[in-house]
Amino acid sequence: MKYALCLIITALLSYLWGSLNSAIITVKLLKGEDIRGKGSGNAGLTNVLRVYGKGAALTTLIFDLIKGVAAVVAARLIVTNLAGVTFFGGDKIFIGYIAGLFTIIGHMFPVFYGFHGGKGVLLAATTLIAMDPLTCIVSLTVFAVLVAVTKYVSVGSICAAITYPVFTLIYQSIRADAYPGHIQNFLVAAVIGGMIVYMHKPNIERLRAGTENKFGQKKKNPVENDAPADRAR
Repeated sequence: MKYALCLIITALLSYLWGSLNSAIITVKLLKGEDIRGKGSGNAGLTNVLRVYGKGAALTTLIFDLIKGVAAVVAARLIVTNLAGVTFFGGDKIFIGYIAGLFTIIGHMFPVFYGFHGGKGVLLAATTLIAMDPLTCIVSLTVFAVLVAVTKYVSVGSICAAITYPVFTLIYQSIRADAYPGHIQNFLVAAVIGGMIVYMHKPNIERLRAGTENKFGQKKKNPVENDAPADRAR
């Protein structure tokens, strides 16, 4: 019962914390506008950068860094250290994955903003920093290389989301003594990666059609790229 209670409380608080969307709050405070009505309609860092520039994007980045790391650290501190609860043979990391998962769900489907949030890429990276820094570095490297080569942020994001659970399984399986819950950690990571890929469905459709915007490129066809399908994310 104690284990279930810790999981439920962690999931609920993490979801509510994640629902405080950094892009929406930043743009509202700095510009008095709703980012979901601008650009692609996505409440995320890339759209903030394209529409409002580096200042607003940097503020969004800082907020998401704090949000992601804080969710994982708080869960591990409260559940593992204060409540003394560990999972799967003493795994102290799993609760961080649960906190990260529900923080990302809150970010994607925020209860405070009509369940219309961002795609979770940046937040996934920040939660991963606090859980598994090496895997985070690998995923960010995949993201950076593919964006540099293809000039598509969406391609880098999708491939990093796929790489993330794969490397999690490989690395934690090799160090199974330090990660006794590595299978469960991988499953949660796979759900996170799958959700991020799903949230990029409009981008995948535009990539196939050849209408996806490249990084640093101004929109060639604003009407097409502001499609309702994208706003629904």
